Amino acid sequence: MTKTVLITGSSTGLGYTAAQKFAREGWNVIATMRKPDQRLAEIYPERIAVYELDVTKPATIKAAIQAGVERFGRIDAVVNNAGVSVLSIFEATPMEVVRSVYDTNVFGVMNVIQAITPYFREQGGGTIVNVTSNVGFTSNPLLSIYVSTKHAVEGLTESLSYELESQNIKIKLVEPGAMRTTNFAANTMAATEGVSVPPAYKPYYVYMMNTMMNYPFDNADENQVADQVYAAACDPSIRLRYLAGPDAEETARLRWTRSEEEYMATMRDLLGQTAWRNSRPDVEQ
Repeated sequence: MTKTVLITGSSTGLGYTAAQKFAREGWNVIATMRKPDQRLAEIYPERIAVYELDVTKPATIKAAIQAGVERFGRIDAVVNNAGVSVLSIFEATPMEVVRSVYDTNVFGVMNVIQAITPYFREQGGGTIVNVTSNVGFTSNPLLSIYVSTKHAVEGLTESLSYELESQNIKIKLVEPGAMRTTNFAANTMAATEGVSVPPAYKPYYVYMMNTMMNYPFDNADENQVADQVYAAACDPSIRLRYLAGPDAEETARLRWTRSEEEYMATMRDLLGQTAWRNSRPDVEQ
């Protein structure tokens, strides 16, 4: 029987690439997005159906699930891919901005999981794939809001991996590194424009922004990440995490193979934190 996957955030970037990956592999795809764009359906008219879904609006999630089942007969996997970010100094970040990021990255994921779980339970099983990031187990400066949402989803997913197993439902984590080829960076910078930088942080902010533009690791490729999303959806084992990209693999190695002191010292060097401190005589060393 042909399998079917529902993917959130499919209009561009990883979601768009993953939808095509699943279709090429013979799956039916329910490609969902806030503003439906039929380009994917035009590429694979027999395999892909496009529907509206806003993860912050439960009614649209329910409607997309129902429409997908009516079109393809069943759903075997769901990929929680939709996400947003902001680059900012936490002290100056308005709480409405914080809440908007959490609404999509955390509560949106929860909304989808709560909507699909009863369906999977009654069906006798299914797989949920949550796309997080390597910052779900590490951290970067200026990304405290985004990082905290990914840490939240990592914890949620690991906890649910035990809980949902009782219902024959698998849940997985795909942890990509940075993907500069998507619209994600552009959207992040657009959101960042509305958040001011306090004068006291200005030298640090400028320095770290420049450092991030010269990221020390190779970026993840969208196709490579889509391959990992597909692998996670197909894997019947209890494996939880699927790294994607050289930077994710390297940061995972640093996180899990070194002592806390070694890890923190190495990350400070890699992120430019040590160099910044050494360049500032007014900062206590």
